[in-house]
Amino acid sequence: MVKMKLAAATPRVWLADVRKNYQEAVGLLEKAAAHGAEMIVFPPHFLTGATCGVLAKQKLLAEAEQKALEDLKRLASDKGIELVSESCSLEGLEVICLAVPEMVTRYRKVKEQLALKSAQERLAYVYCPSGYGESTADGVYAGGSLIYCNGRLLAAGERFKRGSTIVFADIDTSVEPAETPVLQQDSVPRPHPFIPADKVELAHRCDDILQIQTAGLVSRMEFIKAKSAVLGISGGLDSTLALLVTCLAFDQLEIPRSNIIAVTMPGMGTSNRTKGNALALMEALGVTSREISIVAAVEQHFKDIGHDPSVRNVTYENAQARERTQILLDLANEHGAFVVGTGDLSEIALGWCTFNGDHISNYGVNCGVPKTLMREIVSHAARTRFAGACGDILLDIVDTPVSPELIPGTDGEIGQKTEEVVGPYELHDFFLYHMVRQGRTPKEIYDQALKAFDGLYEAAAIKACLRTFIRRFFGQQFKRSCSPEGPCVGSVSLSPRSSWPMPSDASSALWLEELDNL
Repeated sequence: MVKMKLAAATPRVWLADVRKNYQEAVGLLEKAAAHGAEMIVFPPHFLTGATCGVLAKQKLLAEAEQKALEDLKRLASDKGIELVSESCSLEGLEVICLAVPEMVTRYRKVKEQLALKSAQERLAYVYCPSGYGESTADGVYAGGSLIYCNGRLLAAGERFKRGSTIVFADIDTSVEPAETPVLQQDSVPRPHPFIPADKVELAHRCDDILQIQTAGLVSRMEFIKAKSAVLGISGGLDSTLALLVTCLAFDQLEIPRSNIIAVTMPGMGTSNRTKGNALALMEALGVTSREISIVAAVEQHFKDIGHDPSVRNVTYENAQARERTQILLDLANEHGAFVVGTGDLSEIALGWCTFNGDHISNYGVNCGVPKTLMREIVSHAARTRFAGACGDILLDIVDTPVSPELIPGTDGEIGQKTEEVVGPYELHDFFLYHMVRQGRTPKEIYDQALKAFDGLYEAAAIKACLRTFIRRFFGQQFKRSCSPEGPCVGSVSLSPRSSWPMPSDASSALWLEELDNL
């Protein structure tokens, strides 16, 4: 039986700054002593930050961390508190100290598991994750410590807080355990694995993703002391979500939205609908709007390199994307701002982006969001945080066909539709989930897709689209290898720095051979 007062602390950290982190921890320790805590739990490497990477192996930093930890433990001992910052098992108590980035389902699953295990085992559990100040290069560390005892949640720390948190609880494992539901797994393949079937759960997921994206951008802006940002706004889905996230980040930082420089850059294939929506959205959100045509600059570039503009090949298309990126980066230099990227997870998987063009930015807020889920997030935002006139514009953007708009249409209409070229995004997102998240083979993915999309797509169409996915997924890794930093939001990430360090010259022959033999 265990009976004591516990404290779980998640300090705001400054990466590699042991002195600042020590002072922050001392303040939390004093709070714990004032509340009569007998034990205080911290996340791992809270005196350096858990995301220091190879810096953690540097002798100077390692020795400074060790000395500070020893000093802090002595201070805790003097106050009658034993200090813990590593996962361990004690009599009647399990301590879990983790440095893991936030994902849309992880926190809820942790709560479910701790409730179940603490009830079944009649134990107390302390869950103490890293929080604000950890690197947001590939993920967001949201904090949110938990204390459970015999199936009951006794304390929960605030998530996504821009500062330190500490919670307290009196644990007593002699009390009767609470009843907990049995957890069940859904084994039926769903056509949209990134989208919850339950509408309430979908709303929660959309909110969680917006929180993660916003927190990542806020953290990056605070670190570089940015007061303004630049985005390219096409009137399409990706740039729309990036703009919404940027507005939420500026609101949280109490920086006027007028410091967001939103730029629409009409070119050869820009349609009236997307341009109109881009301008209307910028006005509705209250950001600084710029319109800069790229036509003259691109035409001059064609002359410079000797390209015939009547030949609408990859040169014709990529020159436009690279011109837009040049404008955004130079505007950012001009205004002391940084460029917020717009590319999404589905485009990154397929390499449907221009190398050194629209795949380059200073921070990519959408890099963990697949296209199918992005539609739901923007629709959710239109009905909630951005309801009203702005919401009406957002819903029209959701209904607009996905297009890079690099090839001219007729009478101002969209002349190029992405899904007519590479295939439906709902299929590609299905393939992406089952290959990267589940590790399935092409045959297994194909069999799952036949069940999930029965009656929606012919078998031959699914097979052809899967071939396109495999070929592009392998062939376009070189773009992912130098992709900008940005937050992972779910169980699938293609970050070359952490989740998916795949070689750019890996062969797809084995995967294509299995597919051809079906």
